Amino acid sequence: MPVLSVGLVFETFDTYPLDPSDPVDAHVEFEPESTIAALESAIASLGHRPERLGSPLSLLDAAAGDRLAGIDVAFNLAEGFGGRNREAWAPVVLEMRGIPTIGSDALSLSLSLDKAWANRHVASAGVPIAPQRSLASAREAEDAELPAPFPLFVKPRWEGTAKGIRASSRVEDRAALVAEVERVTTTYRQPALVEAFVPGAEYTVTLIGNDPPEAYPVVQRALERQTGIGLHALEGPTGSGQDLDHVTPGALEPALEAELARLAVRAFEALDCRDFARADFRLDREGRPVFLEINPLPTFATDGTFAILAELEGVTLDEMLGRCVRAGLRRLGLDER
Repeated sequence: MPVLSVGLVFETFDTYPLDPSDPVDAHVEFEPESTIAALESAIASLGHRPERLGSPLSLLDAAAGDRLAGIDVAFNLAEGFGGRNREAWAPVVLEMRGIPTIGSDALSLSLSLDKAWANRHVASAGVPIAPQRSLASAREAEDAELPAPFPLFVKPRWEGTAKGIRASSRVEDRAALVAEVERVTTTYRQPALVEAFVPGAEYTVTLIGNDPPEAYPVVQRALERQTGIGLHALEGPTGSGQDLDHVTPGALEPALEAELARLAVRAFEALDCRDFARADFRLDREGRPVFLEINPLPTFATDGTFAILAELEGVTLDEMLGRCVRAGLRRLGLDER
């Protein structure tokens, strides 16, 4: 098997300077240095050669200077910043330079990041979603027709990693809705997605592979007891150091796990995702799964979901991350084993 040069496109927490006007969680989607080292180790364990290409801006400079010669394939985990096409920056540059890429392409990344568009697509494929609507301003929220009775949940329309979510994201009346839409639209410079608050247990499903992807064991997420919001969303940059009371209310029976896996695969395929992704769901009052979002750029952090799955399966993190790499190589016809 030939040794491939695998370019890594990524951002760490230190890649971009933090502007004073940025929200406190502006960089939460980026990765620690340990994540990049873990991916390098996984690539090397497959017998290939990892090469750091850096951020999409560094990649653009390298492409303009014709310094990508010798890169056989790229592994993209770059998030970009700003608008809803930011996750597509790296795949577009790589496509223009004719470098095949492990992971979803530019269109799937942009479509998945815009939660309103993603929800429409997965709903058309038969995946249940919460009633919702997009609001562009607080003034619009003052008299807008509501998608469902209170409580409602308000979040930025095109962000990930729980960016923009606070305890105040769950709203109980019109005044709180207007205030929260104002916060989201002014702080994150994008519309707010307002949806019915789904009260039940929260689960995440990791998918690796293609045609179809394999759904890995479902992981339940803890919820903050008072608000019912995912603990992971509240203990980030804005909640660090707080002692949050939490619960894990779900009972993951085999039939529920199978249904979550089925819906996750359906969402993955509806959005033409590739190689790996993570899909999140919550249960409604009747215990039925409701789609929250799919992330084709999940974190590969050494304490994240992939590490949890590696521990559950009794394999190394190299092995688990290597499966993501090999899924892309197989799809591209570059894995001869």
